[in-house]
Amino acid sequence: MNQHLTIIVSGKVQGVFYRAATREKAEELGLKGFVRNEANGSVYIEAEGIEETLYKFVKWCNVGPPRAQVQKVEVIPSEVKGFVSFDIVR
Repeated sequence: MNQHLTIIVSGKVQGVFYRAATREKAEELGLKGFVRNEANGSVYIEAEGIEETLYKFVKWCNVGPPRAQVQKVEVIPSEVKGFVSFDIVR
């Protein structure tokens, strides 16, 4: 059964290919949803998939791509929305 997580990643996470790496990781894990930069410098992610896979993804979000410096990851479970792909939203 699919679950939905809203994930907010703070730190040095813009300008380090965080969104592209996030989409790549999500697709590798078979997750659906989207990622976008926020005006405050954080990265906002909504991801759907099976629980075990989502938690592997959250673990990855705590590290991110090589140049990222993640300071904080907030995870908020919410209602499944039924995304069909994983996209970068501008």
